[in-house]
Parts: sequence; C-alpha cells; structure tokens
Amino acid sequence: MKKATVPAIVSTALVCFIFWLLITGQVASLLRGEPSAQVLIAGVIVSLAAALFSARFFIHEKPFFFANPARLGKLIAYCFCIFPIELIKANVDVARRALSPSLPVNPGIVKVPVEVKGEYAQAMLADSITLTPGTITMETVEEDGQDYYYIHWIDVASQDGAEAGEAIKGTLEKWVRRIWE
Repeated sequence: MKKATVPAIVSTALVCFIFWLLITGQVASLLRGEPSAQVLIAGVIVSLAAALFSARFFIHEKPFFFANPARLGKLIAYCFCIFPIELIKANVDVARRALSPSLPVNPGIVKVPVEVKGEYAQAMLADSITLTPGTITMETVEEDGQDYYYIHWIDVASQDGAEAGEAIKGTLEKWVRRIWE
C-alpha cells in the first residue's frame, strides 16, 4: 500500500472541501459574501480528516495534475459538452430501439482494444462507456501489453474489436486521452 505524501493529502483535502461546499450549499453563500464561518471551519476539519485517511487511495501521483489550466479546461469541456452529447445520442438510440420493435436489438459482449494509458484515464473511459445507455463495461484486462475492455453492447453491429470500439467509444477515448496524457 502506498503512503500518502503531503501534496497528495493537500490536493485530496481540496477536492473534499469543494464537495463539502457543494453539499452544504455554501457556494451560494460564498458568492453572496455571507459564508457561515462555522460550516467552513467544519468543512476544513472534515476535509483534512478525510484526506488523511484516503489520500493514499485517491491520488497516487501528480497530486496537482489539474492545476494546469489547459488540462482543467479540457476536463470541463469533456464533462459539460463532449460527454453530454454522447450521452444524448446513446439515449436517443436506446429510446428508438425501445419504442420501435422493428429496429434490431442484438445484444452481446465484445472485446474492445483501449489506447488510453493510466488508471485514472482507463477508469474515466470505462465509466463514461458504462454511463451511456446501451453499453456496460464489464471488465478491463491487459494481454501482451495491450489493454482491452469487455463491453456488453445492446446491438453488436460488429464482432471486430477495433470496429466495435470505434462505434462504442466514439470521441470519448480521444478526449479522455487529451485530458490525461
């Protein structure tokens, strides 16, 4: 098990504190200039305590990775533009299949090669695929230096992994690579 470094604890505490502000509704209070000192102090204490226990699991390396404005901008673009567009397209496709019995439904599992490297990038891509209706990332494996996802797909249009991967991953993999590499 890895030990937590001070930068990892600080960055984990910052992330926890941001969630604390969102959950307690203090963001609006801060914007109005009326923050509750008690809630903010409690948030700092709870965030530091959580960071002390979880930093070694949460952040492995490069604790201030998103301090780079370009990376942060790409993450924001992905979360608020790219992923929602892919999500809407997948929802429309599944809704069409559900409402029109004549459209094909050919469920199955495909083995898709993955080009992104790193735990966080692979987790983000796998979660993005799973969150889009019609696909579920079931397992990630590494064989002979190549990473693969086993994905359950609502309509297996191709058994070829690369072709199926292009249909399933679309632009998601390209953007995840831009964010993490």
